[in-house]
Amino acid sequence: MVHMDMKDLYAIGDVARRTGLSVSAVRYYADAGVVTPAATTPAGHRLYDVSAIARLELVRTLRELDAGLDEIRRVLAGEATLRELATTHLALLARQEARLRSRRAVLSAIVRQDSTAGQVMLMHKLVGMSDEERDRLIDDFWTEVTTGWEPPERMVQWWRAARPELPEQPTAAQLEAWIELAELVRDTDVRQAVRRELQEACTTGAGPLMTSSPMLDSLEAGAAIGQPVMDAARGQVPPDSPEGRAIADQWMGWLTGIFATPDAPGLPDTPEFRVQTADHMLAGAEWDRMPAEGPFERYMELVAAVVNGPPEQFPYEWLAAALRASAVPAP
Repeated sequence: MVHMDMKDLYAIGDVARRTGLSVSAVRYYADAGVVTPAATTPAGHRLYDVSAIARLELVRTLRELDAGLDEIRRVLAGEATLRELATTHLALLARQEARLRSRRAVLSAIVRQDSTAGQVMLMHKLVGMSDEERDRLIDDFWTEVTTGWEPPERMVQWWRAARPELPEQPTAAQLEAWIELAELVRDTDVRQAVRRELQEACTTGAGPLMTSSPMLDSLEAGAAIGQPVMDAARGQVPPDSPEGRAIADQWMGWLTGIFATPDAPGLPDTPEFRVQTADHMLAGAEWDRMPAEGPFERYMELVAAVVNGPPEQFPYEWLAAALRASAVPAP
C-alpha cells in the first residue's frame, strides 16, 4: 500500500457521513473492487482520500439511478462515459414506462369491467400487439363488415382509413381505448351489427343518393371548404366581420351547389335558407357532443377521439353565427 500524508485521508466513518452511504456500503464497494481505499492503518483500518470520496458519491448517484456494479466499474475505469450510461438507462426506463402503462390499462379495464381471467389474458395480449398485428385486426374487421353486399368503394376506403395509430409512448387512456376498440372489432355480434347499420345507411332512403359519386365528390370538396371555417374560429375572427361574411358566402356556395344538376341550378341562396342552415349547424354541434350510440359510431369515436388523440372539433357555433350575420344585407 502506498504511504500518504495522514492529514489527506479520512476514516471510513467520515467517508460514510460525507457520501451519505452506510459504513457497510463503503466497505462493500471496497471489497467489490469498485472504490478501494487509498491506504490502511497499521491496525487495518481503511482510509480514503478526496478522490475516492468523489468516486463514492458518484457510485451512490449511479446506484440510485439503478446502474449495476459492472456498469459503474466501466464508468470509473473510463471504459464507458456517463452519457453512454445515461443513454442505456433512458432506453431501459422507456421500456419500463411502456410496461407500466400497459399494466395500468389492463388493471383499469379489469376494475371497470369486472373481467374474467380469460378476458384479462386477452387484454394483456391486446396491449402488446405490434403495429402489423393491429393493422391486420382492423383489416379483418372491415373485410367482414363489407363482405356480402356492395358498398361504394370510396366509402370503404374512408372506413378503412380510420384506424388506430398508437404512438411509440401511448398514454394509459390511449391503451385503455385500444383495449376497448380491439375487443369491439373482434366481437362477431358487433361485426354483424356494423354491417347491417352501414348497409341500411347506404342502400335505403337517401342512402343511394348520399353515397353516389357526385355526392361524394361534393362531400370531399366540403372538407376543403370547412378548413377556412376552422382557421377563422381558431383565429377568433368575428363572425360578423367581412372575412366572416366571405367564409359564409363560400360555405353557402358549396351547400347550394350540392344538389345542382345540368337542368337545375341547385338550392336557392336566400336569407331564410342561411338562417335555417345556421339552425342546422347548432343542431350539429349538439349532435357532435352526444355520446356514441351504435357500434360504428363508437368505433369512430375510439379511433378519432381517444386512440389517435382528440381531433379538433368543427366550430359549428362560429359558422352558425357567421351564417346568421350574412343573412342580413351588408351595409
